[in-house]
Amino acid sequence: MPSRAQHRTIVALVEDKPGVLNKIASKWRQRGFNIDSLAVGHSEVPGLSRMTFTVDGATHDIDQVTKQLFKVIEVVSISDITGDDVVARELALIRVAADQETRASIIEIVDMFRARVIDVAADSLVIEVTGDEEKVEAIYELLLPFGVKELMRTGRIAMTRGGAGHHGDDGGQRRYRSAGEGKAQVGSLL
Repeated sequence: MPSRAQHRTIVALVEDKPGVLNKIASKWRQRGFNIDSLAVGHSEVPGLSRMTFTVDGATHDIDQVTKQLFKVIEVVSISDITGDDVVARELALIRVAADQETRASIIEIVDMFRARVIDVAADSLVIEVTGDEEKVEAIYELLLPFGVKELMRTGRIAMTRGGAGHHGDDGGQRRYRSAGEGKAQVGSLL
């Protein structure tokens, strides 16, 4: 796995419409990038979703792709927040084999990481852990000897710390441009 220092975190605010994810992922693919993680969800603005991408690449190449992505009509804003002071988290669900002899040891590890057991079966436990990528990796590595049966990770989500986010000095009333505003439309002479 490449080192985290090479990973770039890109956040985009996009229209919540069918096909938008495909258009954006295609731009990365066309430039030969692999998306390491992708998280998408509704934003604070009705009708808009926020996407967080983690990609591996040189700053110059990433800048070129983000400029191309901004030209996609449905993209309202896009930012490379890699160098910013951010809060970043990932959620993982881990199903680990557990019997009467190992259950207490697994729960001890879960407690050490401030994770939670969210499902108990006769032969397994499902653990929920939230934190940075290193925390998720660390608990996963400690649970491997017990027999990890299944792992599901959300990928990184991130936002800038403090007041540096998407709300400016206008008291949180930032007006987002409508998709396509200020962009040449198909068939236009601009």
